[in-house]
Parts: sequence; C-alpha cells; structure tokens
Amino acid sequence: MPETVFLAGDRVDLRPIEEDDLEFLQREINDSRVWRAIGGSRPINRAQERDFFENVVCDDDTVNLLVVADSTPVGTIGFNSIEWESRRAEIGYWIAPAYHERGYGSDATERLVTYGFDQLGLHKLTARVFEFNEASQRLLESVGFTREGVHRDEAFVDGEYHDTYWYGVLEDEWRSETGSE
Repeated sequence: MPETVFLAGDRVDLRPIEEDDLEFLQREINDSRVWRAIGGSRPINRAQERDFFENVVCDDDTVNLLVVADSTPVGTIGFNSIEWESRRAEIGYWIAPAYHERGYGSDATERLVTYGFDQLGLHKLTARVFEFNEASQRLLESVGFTREGVHRDEAFVDGEYHDTYWYGVLEDEWRSETGSE
C-alpha cells in the first residue's frame, strides 16, 4: 500500500486514499459497527466502493483521507459538503472496530480540523452524530466541538428512527481553546 503521508499525527497519519485501499474500505464499511454508526443500511460491493472512490474520493470538492497507524489502515476521515463561499465544511469519519478506543479518531480529527482552519481557510466545521453514538459525541466534544442542535427522528437505522445531533466549531473558538492563534 502507498505510504504518502499528507498530515502526520501523534498516533496516526492521514494519507490520500488510493485504489489499493478499496478492499480495506469495502470490508470495514460492511461491518455493522461501522455502517450503523454512519447511517448506512445496505451492503457495499466492490463496484460500489470503486464508484465511491472515483466519484467522491477523487472529487475536487471533498477531502477524503485514510487514517493509518503504523502503516496499517484503521479508518477514514474527510470533509464533505465543502461550501467555499461561506467557508464551511462537514467532517465525517469512521475507525474500524478493531482499532476503537486507542485515540486514533481523536488524533485524526484534531489533524483534519487544524488543516481545515490553517490551510483551507475554513470558518466553521460541522458534524452530525446519531443519538446512540456516544463515543463519537465524546470525541467531537473532546476536540472542541459544541452540540448545536437536534434533528428529531432524522435517520432510519436498524428499523427505527433516531435523532441526529449536530455539532459545530468556529475557527476562533477552536483557536482560543487550543491556543493556536
């Protein structure tokens, strides 16, 4: 697998997603602990994963990176829905279940938030999390995001409706919290 590091972290590095990574992505996205947490409901086959790679990962309007720990892929993170005029983007991520609770998601999120504010000139980052995903809520809050609101019965997962919590962080809030003015 390619080892081109884009953003180096304390626990993980972030690098571009390459075609060689598609097998890992397809395998992990089909794990119920991953697809449930991100609101998936259908299995993803090789052709669909390739389509995601070609039409989303390779799109100039998103940033999609592989989270790598000691040269091993452990998840993905990226900015979706980048709105250049308002300087806003939505962050999304998942970490493979075998690598949960090691700080990889927090480290990756901190790196990408820094990149978004320092290099892309973004003003606000948002994220959405299902009410049942307490680990992701804690992760976002630990890196400076604030819960801004709730969309009631927003998602249909596992045969029932769930609320979606919306989080956000403004550049000046994040800089004052991290001391990186």
